[in-house]
Amino acid sequence: MTGFFFDERCFWHGGGNYAEMAPVGGLVQPISGGGGLPENPETKRRLVNLMRVTGLMDVLEQRGAAPLTREDLLRVHPADYLDAFKAASDAGGGELGLRTPFGPGGYEIAALSAGLVADAVEAVLRGEMANAYALSRPPGHHCLPDWPNGFCLMANIALAIERARARGLARRVAVLDWDVHHGNGTEAIYAADPDVLTVSIHQERNYPLDTGAFETDAQANLNVPLPPGGGHVTYLAAMERLVLPRIQAFKPDLIVVACGLDAALPDPLSQMMATAATFGAMTRQVMDLAAETCGGRLVMAHEGGYSQLYVPFCGHAVIAQMAGSAISAPDPFAEAYAIRQPGPEFDAFALGRIEAMAAAL
Repeated sequence: MTGFFFDERCFWHGGGNYAEMAPVGGLVQPISGGGGLPENPETKRRLVNLMRVTGLMDVLEQRGAAPLTREDLLRVHPADYLDAFKAASDAGGGELGLRTPFGPGGYEIAALSAGLVADAVEAVLRGEMANAYALSRPPGHHCLPDWPNGFCLMANIALAIERARARGLARRVAVLDWDVHHGNGTEAIYAADPDVLTVSIHQERNYPLDTGAFETDAQANLNVPLPPGGGHVTYLAAMERLVLPRIQAFKPDLIVVACGLDAALPDPLSQMMATAATFGAMTRQVMDLAAETCGGRLVMAHEGGYSQLYVPFCGHAVIAQMAGSAISAPDPFAEAYAIRQPGPEFDAFALGRIEAMAAAL
């Protein structure tokens, strides 16, 4: 059975006094209706609602989790960062890095978000479920050990991996990040660790602007920057030619996917053209790979995705595929998005970029 890990309290994380990506103040006006960061609870809450309405939730094993302990957190984050975060959280909130505001209780909610991922990883590694999806919020893939950024306050996936390794449940782990933004935090944490492979497929020069370039000499990391405008064909080709072979050669004990859904066509923070069908197809690809390499052990940790309308349909496609369920949530824009996919000339350009990267490895 597929596990689904979530907690309503994660939806209570506060995004601070922002107008989209800019702090309110000076000439930056508040947004009517509350505004705030694009990273908000409604995309996740609407995913849960959609699965309840379609009946998909009924075929999942639903679980919560406890927040990670300080001992767990110290495996990735230094004590001075945790202390500063906790103090600010107890004092009513604040911001410690770049675009990472939080309100009162923000520390505990971030530790709970990481706990959802850690428990999902452990349940799969212990054979309690075939695979699992953790609806973690706040996200984590941009967070460095001592500097949060990009809405990410704790390194959820790294914390989950380190707890599992400390408990002797896994040694080699592959992290596939298909969030539209480069997974710079996870990459930095494992840059010198040969037993964790990090692979990030993302829109080039989106966020962060100065990381995520393709490199031919990286042993434990692969970055696959895609040109803006790449759609279904581009993503599946990048997976097939670059991502899947690298993970297969690594022979992991577990695959963890940083499941951002912000490469979707209507997302306000990207210029990619993936659809719900794209995410379903990539999930099938990685499930087949997991079956070949690590006994099917696969965990998805929710990351970005900022279209309140469309994220639920993308997430539903992913989770239905994981559960092997015929329950569907038909894409309300399937016909329109099929028409808007890149044409043959762009596909040829993007596929040429992918082939050039494959040849350079």
